Amino acid sequence: MTYKIAVLPGDGIGPEIIEQAKKVLIAVGKKFHHEFNFTEALVGASAIDALGDPFPEKTFKLCMDSDAVL
Repeated sequence: MTYKIAVLPGDGIGPEIIEQAKKVLIAVGKKFHHEFNFTEALVGASAIDALGDPFPEKTFKLCMDSDAVL
């Protein structure tokens, strides 16, 4: 099976933690024959800095269209 995962490396859980979590999911996928397609989006301070909004509509839509949010 293939799963769409929205990835939101926000405040408090930084990109270094998200990268390790993705590695875990990839390992699980190999063992159980699943595939994960990861798509990152802005949230929190990085979204405010870039777009002036802590939870942009584009991020919301990605989350709603995904099977899970990391």
